[in-house]
Parts: sequence; C-alpha cells; structure tokens
Amino acid sequence: MMNPTFCQSCGMPITEDPLKGTEKDGALTSEFCTYCYQKGAFTQNVTMEEMIEVCVPHMVDSGMAASEARALLENTLPNLARWHGK
Repeated sequence: MMNPTFCQSCGMPITEDPLKGTEKDGALTSEFCTYCYQKGAFTQNVTMEEMIEVCVPHMVDSGMAASEARALLENTLPNLARWHGK
C-alpha cells in the first residue's frame, strides 16, 4: 500500500483489511487497528503513557531500539485522534 492509514490509538500502519478494527455492527474501520478497537470499543482502557509501554516491545521485536521507539511514540501519539487534546 502506497499510503497506509495509521491507527489513531497506537499509530500502527493499517496496510490491509485484517488489521482494521470493527464497529458495533461488524463494519471495518480504517481509523483504528484490530488490536486497539473491536466491536465499536477500545480493547484496552489505558492511558497514553500505558499505550506507549504496550507498543515499545512490539517495535523492539521489529528491530527498533527501545529508546527510538519510545521517542517516536511520545512524539506521535499525542497527535492521534484517541489522545489528541488529552
């Protein structure tokens, strides 16, 4: 995908339908990924800081340094819809 959308909760690229979250009626949404949003609700009741702690290990597993992952998330998440203005 040339222009992936990004989950507005965790920032993960949503590159294909199986990664899309679902609304209450089962419809796919491009706004949130399946790990963050299912059946019209967030899968975890976490703060932005807790979300960063959840995401860093996954980014490290993908080859990113923990400090780089944390810095990226700290700069990105406040601008995403779930966290914007919080």
